[in-house]
Amino acid sequence: MSVLGSLIGPIAGLIDKVIPDPEARDRAKLELLRMQNQQDLERVRAELSAIVVEAQSADPWTSRARPSFLYVMYALLLWAIPMGLISAVQPATAEAIARGMTAYLNGIPEPLYVLFGTGYLGYTAARSWGKTKGEK
Repeated sequence: MSVLGSLIGPIAGLIDKVIPDPEARDRAKLELLRMQNQQDLERVRAELSAIVVEAQSADPWTSRARPSFLYVMYALLLWAIPMGLISAVQPATAEAIARGMTAYLNGIPEPLYVLFGTGYLGYTAARSWGKTKGEK
């Protein structure tokens, strides 16, 4: 939480006591909320700027890293479809494949899963922000 965000409540209470005119009091509170929203927007903009710069990089390795990683994860998830078909025809084979995949996936360190989640959310947020700004 920002410093301004933690001060909103006490400042609003002070505004209630200091400004007797209800209309002026409401304008002061509205301006206080605008200040908080602007500060929040600047914080989000700063957090996303690095992601946006990376995604717009001319270097293909940099600009395609997140989408490529996501495609790998999608492929792993879509593997469930052929596994379902294999299990219908040869249940023992499907079970052996599933055991092997489970052992493999359990061998991947947890920080890589965290990296995937962070990259996925960052990429999604950057794309959403770019689209709202009218960028493709």
